[in-house]
Amino acid sequence: MKLSWKVVAFMLFLFHSTNHISLAQQQGNDEADDEAEKQPTIPKGQEHCKGIFIWYNFISRTKEFPRLKNTIAQSWAFKSRVTLLNMGTSELQAWKIFIGFQYKEILVSAKGAVLTSGVDFPAPVGNGTYLSGYPQTDLETSIDTANELDKIQVKVELRGTQFGLKPPGNPMPKTIKLANDGYKCPSPTRRKASMYVCCVKDPKLKANKTTKTKFLPRQKGDLLISYDVSQAYKNNYLAQVTIENRHPLGRLDHWNLTWEWMRGEFINSLKGAYVRKVDISGCLNGKVGEYYGDMDFSKVLNCEKKPILFDLPPEKADDAQMGKIPFCCRNGTLLPETMDSTKSKSAFVIEVFKIPPDLNRTTIYPPHKWKIVGDLNPDYRCGAPIRVEPAQSPDPTGVEAVKYAIASWQIVCNISRPTKDNSRCCVTFSAYYNKSAIPCDTCACGCEDTAKCNPNKPAMLLPPEALLVPFENRSVKAKAWAQIQHFKVPKPLPCGDNCGVSINWHVSSDYKQGWAARLTLFNWKSINFENWFTAVQFKKAGSGYERMFSFNATLLKELNNTIFIQGIEGMNYLIGKKNGSDPENDPDVPGKQQSVVTFKKSGKTWPDIAKGDGFPTKVLFNGEECALPSRIPVSTGIRFSVSLSLLFLCKFVSFLLIQCLN
Repeated sequence: MKLSWKVVAFMLFLFHSTNHISLAQQQGNDEADDEAEKQPTIPKGQEHCKGIFIWYNFISRTKEFPRLKNTIAQSWAFKSRVTLLNMGTSELQAWKIFIGFQYKEILVSAKGAVLTSGVDFPAPVGNGTYLSGYPQTDLETSIDTANELDKIQVKVELRGTQFGLKPPGNPMPKTIKLANDGYKCPSPTRRKASMYVCCVKDPKLKANKTTKTKFLPRQKGDLLISYDVSQAYKNNYLAQVTIENRHPLGRLDHWNLTWEWMRGEFINSLKGAYVRKVDISGCLNGKVGEYYGDMDFSKVLNCEKKPILFDLPPEKADDAQMGKIPFCCRNGTLLPETMDSTKSKSAFVIEVFKIPPDLNRTTIYPPHKWKIVGDLNPDYRCGAPIRVEPAQSPDPTGVEAVKYAIASWQIVCNISRPTKDNSRCCVTFSAYYNKSAIPCDTCACGCEDTAKCNPNKPAMLLPPEALLVPFENRSVKAKAWAQIQHFKVPKPLPCGDNCGVSINWHVSSDYKQGWAARLTLFNWKSINFENWFTAVQFKKAGSGYERMFSFNATLLKELNNTIFIQGIEGMNYLIGKKNGSDPENDPDVPGKQQSVVTFKKSGKTWPDIAKGDGFPTKVLFNGEECALPSRIPVSTGIRFSVSLSLLFLCKFVSFLLIQCLN
């Protein structure tokens, strides 16, 4: 049977059309499958979350070396994942979460996040920890991104070590929650190897009436660091770093600032500050050396991943190459505004070079893991950089205009209270009603060598004059005093306090209308403290402050009746310790300053000085909180009974004389 050419042509057309339709359908199915893969996976029943959904999944763990029979001591390497998904209608900026670890965990890495505290990995997190997003800091909404998963979701891969839980149990945290302000999280739902929670905006929290911007408003803190980009090019940019002291009793001396570059950046030049190491070795190899193959690295300032920067001395302030930056060159001193508001800020300008793939004007990442320290100052804990509204400054032309930074980040640092045995200054107590002085606690500022002393025994009571002698020269006086006063002598003797500065508070008198004390500063370090200050707080007696004789002092009622004390001009320089007149035989002589302070007794409830109300409950030196003794001098009653006996004797003699005269 012969087919006509028309029939053959029709059959070929039909076959081609059917094949084309099948291919189109297959392509459509493939695209649908791709879209399905991009959809977030969340537990059943949680699709109606209208906030930030957080999901913690335990993945696995393996036994680490050494292998121990003691279950509590055995360590395990664990892996887990935290997923954050924005299912609400508001963008979440600078996300931050809390994970309540509870098995002595040591976090080794967190891909997709950094520790909010700025601490390096590995980090002990057994009491829980905060994580901040990096490099993805914000979670946009599904509405604004057409459900683009990479912008509304982030996954953080956690690796670490945990102790004390034997299989088949899973080392799950106590809780997880969103730590951003304005959100409320219920208790998480728990499963065998996972937990999840939906955090929503707190309806009771009234938002501040501020102009809506793309970025977060600037935050408050004890120490604020701004990272403001002023010029940007393809492969480099200029940024001004500004450090502001906002704590009324905080301070830094000879500050050292460090951070960690996260994307291979390096410092080409600096104005207003300098680096501790001029080191280019990190640039000669790797990606930097490959991309900048023709660059003269001899002119580059620093290629370290964690550079250390410091402030310049005042004589460099007008130097054309190193200075000429407002608020620079103050030798690293940041005073509180309560002391001198003109010296509470420091600034410098940094030129940063970048490497691929960040080679465009708008791709700028600030460094992370900021840390700033001083000589003998508070311990500042700095958070992760947060993108904030661009900084404003007067236009350099002098006309009435405002210039905005290209991009700004803020790092908030807060003072952390010293832990036990981790202070850098300490306090001694003495009183007119007790012969013994109470020294600083044993190991108040830590103990490195305990081979020849006991770090757990309380410090031995001393004769008051022994406080002038370095600890290593006190043993003979302490033993002799113990023999006179019939005190026990521990063997071995207690370790010293190991503090650089000690402050003696001596209650010198107590009378009907008031009382008085003597404050003495001892500098056991070799460095000098210029423009020093100290501050004392009392539970009851502070409000009665009257005057200070050799120092300047101010009662700060708004700070729990804190007495802020500083040296008067000519006496504001606490010198370091010096060798004795005969260095081989005489002990070192500490730098010392002293003043008397008086208080009034007023009001219905007077402080009971004999029962300890005359001793401060908090003492600071240059912003650092000093370790207080664990005991106070007690009144023996001898002074009072002798005075009473003399009073009766005087009255009796007077009575006899009157009788004789009559």
